[in-house]
Amino acid sequence: MEKYEVVRDIGSGNSGVARLMRNKETKELVAMKYIPRGEKIDEKVAREIINHRSLRHPNIIRFKEVGFGSSSRLLRQLICGVCYCHFMQICHRDLKMENTLLDGSPAPRLKICDFGYSKSSVLHSRPKSTVGSPAYIAPEVLSQREYDGKMADVWSCGVTLYVMLVGAYPFEDPDDKKNFRKTIERIRSVQYKIPEYVHISQDCRHLLSRIFVANPAKRITITEIRGHPWFLKNLPRELTEAAQAAYRNKDDNMPTYSLQSVADITQIVREARVPPSSAFDAGFSWPDDEEEPQEGKQE
Repeated sequence: MEKYEVVRDIGSGNSGVARLMRNKETKELVAMKYIPRGEKIDEKVAREIINHRSLRHPNIIRFKEVGFGSSSRLLRQLICGVCYCHFMQICHRDLKMENTLLDGSPAPRLKICDFGYSKSSVLHSRPKSTVGSPAYIAPEVLSQREYDGKMADVWSCGVTLYVMLVGAYPFEDPDDKKNFRKTIERIRSVQYKIPEYVHISQDCRHLLSRIFVANPAKRITITEIRGHPWFLKNLPRELTEAAQAAYRNKDDNMPTYSLQSVADITQIVREARVPPSSAFDAGFSWPDDEEEPQEGKQE
């Protein structure tokens, strides 16, 4: 996937999205079909691939194969983003696919969003509450005791990596997907496996085995992931340690005059907890609370 860039969307249907792509080296244009992993991957998809790849004719569009490079690239971007958060002493605590966005560039860049559950080790107490999405939660988060939010983030990164490669949650029972209690039990016992039909490199398998460790003290850290063979293989220049370090150093010189102070934000939030005295607050009206004119009364 890394050798292709998006030209434009062609169309979409029930089974997926079609995009016009260009080979960065040869400039060859190809039509690429995206099918989301999960329930839409069935025997029809297998039939389409098996049958289409065997056909070579001038009046039949040619089938080409692409690999898992796109998932790898996006996951390494996620790791870099989380690494920066941890450098800034912030743990996210709700990392998941749904809390990442892709920008509109030809080679999409992953963006981490939704910091509603985040905590700063400088400003806040050590995490203790059970927050996040069940499928992504680390075992220690379920203990109802204090835990290291950074190590919980690492676990969630592992779940995200697994989901992007396999198209399913690692600790979800495939025969009983809605049974959250069973999911929690499998998380606590670190019970997961990689389906035989999914091709994952040995480096990636090793990384997952280092992430999915029940004891957070023995789990690989986000910094150690950046030195893992899976992460370093064909690493883009902008994700190297030198590039990331240079970016972090820029933070010291960034102007902060446009940013509100922690005290200002705390005061604003404290004041916002007080309900408005009327239906009109700071110039905004709330239609549901407005009184309707009395019958016969002239406004």
